[in-house]
Amino acid sequence: MDSALSSPILVGRDDLVALAERRLASAAEGRGELLFLAGEAGIGKSRLLAEIVRRSEGFTVVTAGASPGDAEVPGGLLADLGSELRRCSAVAEVGARVASRLREFADGDAERQRRLLVSDLTEMIAVAAAGPLLVAIEDLHWADDVTLDVLGRLGRRASSLPMLLVGTYRSDELYPRVPMRAWRARLLTQRHAEEVRLGRLSLADTAVMASAITGSALPGAVTGSVYARSDGIPLHVEEFLAARESVPDTLADAVLARAEQLSPGARGLAGVASVLGRSFDLDLLTAITGDGPAAVDDGLRELTERFFVQPHPDRSTFDFRHALIRDALYADLTPHLRRDLHARAAATAVESGFPAAFVSDQFERAALPGPAFHYAMTAAHEAAGMSAHREAVELYRRAERTAPAILPEAERAALLTALAAELAAVDDNEGAASCYEAAYRLRLRLDDPLAAAGLVPDWVAARHLLGASLEERAATLRGALPLIAFRTDDPAQEVRANIHAALAAAYMLDRRLAEAIEDGELARSIAVEDCDRAMRCNLDATLGSVFLFAGRLDEGLELLQGSISRASAWRFEHQTARGYRMLGTSASVLVEYDLALRWLPDGIAYAERVEQFNDLHYLKAHLAHVLWATGDWTGAEAEARRALADGGGITTRITALHVLGFVAMGRGAPATAVQHLGEAAELGAGMRELQRMSPAWWGLAEVALHSGDLDLAIARCEEGYEASARVRDAAYLFPYIITGVRAHLARSGSTAAREWLKRAGELIGERGIPGTLGSLVHAQGLIHLHEGQTGKARDELARAGAFWQARRRFWEGTAALVDQARCAARSRRPAEAAALMQEAIHAYAVAGAPVPTHLTPSDSLVAAATPRPADSPSSSSLSPPFPSPSALPPSSLSPALASALSSRELEVARLVAAGMTNREIAAELTIAPKTAAAHVEHIRTKLGVSRRAQIAAWVAGQG
Repeated sequence: MDSALSSPILVGRDDLVALAERRLASAAEGRGELLFLAGEAGIGKSRLLAEIVRRSEGFTVVTAGASPGDAEVPGGLLADLGSELRRCSAVAEVGARVASRLREFADGDAERQRRLLVSDLTEMIAVAAAGPLLVAIEDLHWADDVTLDVLGRLGRRASSLPMLLVGTYRSDELYPRVPMRAWRARLLTQRHAEEVRLGRLSLADTAVMASAITGSALPGAVTGSVYARSDGIPLHVEEFLAARESVPDTLADAVLARAEQLSPGARGLAGVASVLGRSFDLDLLTAITGDGPAAVDDGLRELTERFFVQPHPDRSTFDFRHALIRDALYADLTPHLRRDLHARAAATAVESGFPAAFVSDQFERAALPGPAFHYAMTAAHEAAGMSAHREAVELYRRAERTAPAILPEAERAALLTALAAELAAVDDNEGAASCYEAAYRLRLRLDDPLAAAGLVPDWVAARHLLGASLEERAATLRGALPLIAFRTDDPAQEVRANIHAALAAAYMLDRRLAEAIEDGELARSIAVEDCDRAMRCNLDATLGSVFLFAGRLDEGLELLQGSISRASAWRFEHQTARGYRMLGTSASVLVEYDLALRWLPDGIAYAERVEQFNDLHYLKAHLAHVLWATGDWTGAEAEARRALADGGGITTRITALHVLGFVAMGRGAPATAVQHLGEAAELGAGMRELQRMSPAWWGLAEVALHSGDLDLAIARCEEGYEASARVRDAAYLFPYIITGVRAHLARSGSTAAREWLKRAGELIGERGIPGTLGSLVHAQGLIHLHEGQTGKARDELARAGAFWQARRRFWEGTAALVDQARCAARSRRPAEAAALMQEAIHAYAVAGAPVPTHLTPSDSLVAAATPRPADSPSSSSLSPPFPSPSALPPSSLSPALASALSSRELEVARLVAAGMTNREIAAELTIAPKTAAAHVEHIRTKLGVSRRAQIAAWVAGQG
């Protein structure tokens, strides 16, 4: 296996490592034991054992391992153990005596000498435990009787010796005739040994492991696929990440080698069962084998005993224990036998009333496309109706593959349209656009312009998510209107209304609010009463968002909430998800974060439930934005990276890049910020939409300001202003107000700053969006402070700080604290200045960020506000001037990060947050310093951070 795909960290075993450390500590004090590490092949026993060896500081360590066939060689494993003992200078003499004694046994009557031999060897090895001794033995399931007897006697004596014996064994290899089976049961029953079982990794642990292996977060679909195929077995996770699409040869060979040890009947039955899938029905299996129930029962009994399959409680259904067992057996079938078995399975499944999806799969694999198409279409409609959109995509794709060549073009167009809708739901926008276009051209060829025009709004929506510009989309929509120009019947009016509603949505996305309202009202006026409820829900969501950005908040909220309520009641999944999307993301942009944190989590939960994945990923990207805006930068980064990994739409990518750029900007990483924001700006420029471009330009302006490039900062601010002025926008303009004022003050003084504030502030006042108005008073306070009018500045900056605090806006609010501290210092109020500065420093520390250099507090002010190390409060006690991110609803945090840390790692993280060094943590928890260091490294890897301060910030964010 490629070592590059080995996990660099041990995942999901922290509780077992902690237990092993306790057992090592007890053994060092003279209270040892025999410890079994049990689990199936590939579960990570060897890695856990290696970790125990690594942590056994101060112990003499002896390792050995059994091999297949050792059970037939009395004392074979002991001979290996003796050789290892001889290599350790501290116990070399013991090793020589063990080897000599084993040779005597080989030369005599084994049965007669066995009891004496076991006693002698036990005594010899026990002598080696004059000091702390760790004996680590792998694969005890292959060990011989003599070795097991010696280890058993050592286990009985270990409680009074400084010796820890740790042995691994495969729980799926303890067949009835394996020597270890009864031996292990006897020791455990008599309390002479302890056993821990390694379980399979959870989906969350698999995601952590996959990220550690590949070095980045993988899309949820990829992680889910790896988890499903690997069953959470660590070795299989690594192998499947390497092989991706196929069963890894190493694993397939291992499965087939085990299968060759089965009886012919059981081997054949396993192959037949593999055509039915991971789970299979007993009656269906019996029917297609052609054998009687008794033969099937015998075969299943053997397959169960040999750990190939496991029954459900009712024993009418069985599962292969691992997906790879089924896959390897299936791949080993000859082509004609496989087809024949699938044909038999399909025919029997039809007679028995099995689900259409299963039947269609069996027919396709049997190379019978006719019935495969029929059942695939039936199953696809059922899946779409149950919101199982990913399954529906697979089924429509199967129908597309198996469709007869003579399928009428109208039916083919209907199939493409249905497939396109499902592809859009699962965020495959390229596939959706392609299918809509093919269906559109088929409808034109069929001389059905009404049906062709009806496809255009959804086709344009998919193209928007691929980056099509407003001009291109508007032209396509308006180009569809002539197709129905001469029709005024209800169906044509319905399509016409839909096209104008789509135009309203297109203009709204570019914040061209007047055009959006014009087309929206036109759509309302021509819509056929009660003919298209779905369109009306979409239109209300569009106009509601328009009103929000126009400053008409009450009207906008009423329309959006009504749209969600009606669409949900009518079970319009796409329209409901879109309503959540429009309301939650608008609140995210308009500094209505409490509103956003109500609707975004609800929208995420709804979109996930009904498998509207484009909406899901976009909502998560905006949740990341809100977390950044309210000061939870660690949570924001995690959510943004997940949205970036999972999302397939360009709008999700742009929004996630904005967040990552803002986080990097705040943490003092300008190169990373420019990289993320530059990519977002480039993607947004292709779409030519204000909301895609402007946030990136503002971030780049801030980076330039931080770096002292005042000309570039001002140029970026002008670029943002001009884009907003073209559509009379305020929502995306407001952060430029303060950035521009700071840049102008630093470069040329208050005259230029006032001119900028007057020009840009006019748009803020014109729209009157409540969440943006604080920028005006904050900017005015900065100008007065620059001019030395500290009385006015003090009042204005205090009002600005209170405004941002009420709005939970971290970026400007924390900067306002620094501005107030500077004002207090200039007014000769040193105590107030130091208190304000300390509050700001604490707030930035919680976010894992330094005080931005462009705020330029004096060195003496920072020094006065910075507590001495002995008096410094822990980062976990720091609180920003806003409600803590930990007060956010649970779904708005980053649960994947919290669940990724073990209880011990959470304990270590809290001690890091308290300012302890690794050595102090080790003393507090009674562990070795290198163990504490390893925990800290694991925490850094899992949280995706590099500094201890960032761990502290994360802890503070968890409350």
